[in-house]
Amino acid sequence: MRFRPLVYIIGAGPGDPGLISVRGLQCLRTADVVLYDRLVSPRLLRHAPSHAERIDVGGASPQTLDQEAICYLLAEKAREGRVVARLKWGDPFVFDRGGEEALFLHEQGVPFEVVPGIPAALGVPSYAGVPLTYPGGGDTLTFVRGHEDERQTPPRVDWVSLSRLEGTVVCYAGKRQLAAILEELLTHGWPPTEPVAVIFDGTLPTQRTIQGTLEEVARAVATTPPTAPAILVIGRVAALREHLRWFDARPLFGRRILVTRPREDAAELTDLLTVLGADAIEAPMLRFVAPDDYAPLDEAVARLDSFAWIVFTSANAVDHFVARVMAGPGDLRALKHARICVVGPATEERLRQYRLKPDLMPPDGHPEAVAHALAQAGSLSGQAVLVPRADVGRELFAQELRRAGAEVTDVTAYRTIVTEPEREGEPDIYGLLLERQIDVVTFTSASAVRTFVQVIGQEQAVDLLRLTTVACIGPVTAEAAAQLGITTTIMPGEYTIPALVEAIVRHHRKPEAITT
Repeated sequence: MRFRPLVYIIGAGPGDPGLISVRGLQCLRTADVVLYDRLVSPRLLRHAPSHAERIDVGGASPQTLDQEAICYLLAEKAREGRVVARLKWGDPFVFDRGGEEALFLHEQGVPFEVVPGIPAALGVPSYAGVPLTYPGGGDTLTFVRGHEDERQTPPRVDWVSLSRLEGTVVCYAGKRQLAAILEELLTHGWPPTEPVAVIFDGTLPTQRTIQGTLEEVARAVATTPPTAPAILVIGRVAALREHLRWFDARPLFGRRILVTRPREDAAELTDLLTVLGADAIEAPMLRFVAPDDYAPLDEAVARLDSFAWIVFTSANAVDHFVARVMAGPGDLRALKHARICVVGPATEERLRQYRLKPDLMPPDGHPEAVAHALAQAGSLSGQAVLVPRADVGRELFAQELRRAGAEVTDVTAYRTIVTEPEREGEPDIYGLLLERQIDVVTFTSASAVRTFVQVIGQEQAVDLLRLTTVACIGPVTAEAAAQLGITTTIMPGEYTIPALVEAIVRHHRKPEAITT
């Protein structure tokens, strides 16, 4: 019989969801049940199948009774024949109880696999710009356990012997233990001038580092007691941070930016913001689904050879239109008789993904400008033009084309529906805005603006958005915001996601607003 694990004990890394291993993601994507530590990034849970049961089992190092319950739960879910992914903060076998869970499963006869993760003791200093080993930094590297509970007493360690090694010490320091650990170091052989770095919320956009001599950092911690656990690095290598820091030196580090783009389209914007250091909070306002009735679109597809122009006003219109063409008896060769106009670089890029090139992309995305550009390419009088769009798309495109003499077929290619707000595990957008914890709210379509207002409420949305910065991808989106009383502060000159992100970066480099 082929061995097949029923439980995967997966190290999820110290916080940044990108630090999970490829093998860890592979196992997570097969899971029927996911048990996860509270410190594990919620973004990782999205890689689990939609049907998977998700269970929050609390802190990364639970108390003995809680740990026993977790072990029994793992075995119980596995005995039901379900594949279980156990996501653990850091590495399962480094200052964690993954070993206890694995041993329990062994005793119960439940097949398991352990997938290593990046321990916090390794990943967090790297993100803080502190190399744990370096020529001249000593020949030893010691890890010290120190925050499994809330006791104020420091771990029982021979600090004097450690000081004689003249290497690097990395300590997991609980918020109630950190001051005591630093005091132990000072009174047990460590020089007051020894370089030290204390890193809170390591690998996250909220990462904060205190750096200095042992004496200076001990004084700072005593004056302002920490509110979270930390990774403490002691040794000469800690002084290299001022030269090697990279994570918290990025242009958008620490900025919390709301992404209202539909989740299936949010990856590009979220990834670009994250790479630049922002905390990208996904709060999709919309989802795209099939039209209620395909008949009008199918009828248009059946007579594609009769159209002189096809006008795509969004990337999603391209996707849904092409999907319907391919679902019928024909294929993309049916488009050979029509010229194609696209509104915006993103729509052009999506079209090219289907190996199609647009014949026209007007420099301005307003309906009047699009109609003018088409007319400049040749008289529209009596010309058949197809406009596949969203059900809530702007009819102004069709109106302007008709005014120019075109015979327009305006059909619904897809519907937009409001995403259920504040589902379990989703961010409380209203609360975050009210508490002024959002630096920028991004809108990449007029429909996203209108839906945001619908979800939050007209007056509330206007009031809340006055407390933050609004970034719109282009003039059509900004116009929709203005009609609802919302002021746009950031708008790029080119209406693309990369340009929007660059405009946000420029805005935060300068005190004044940027509108180009």
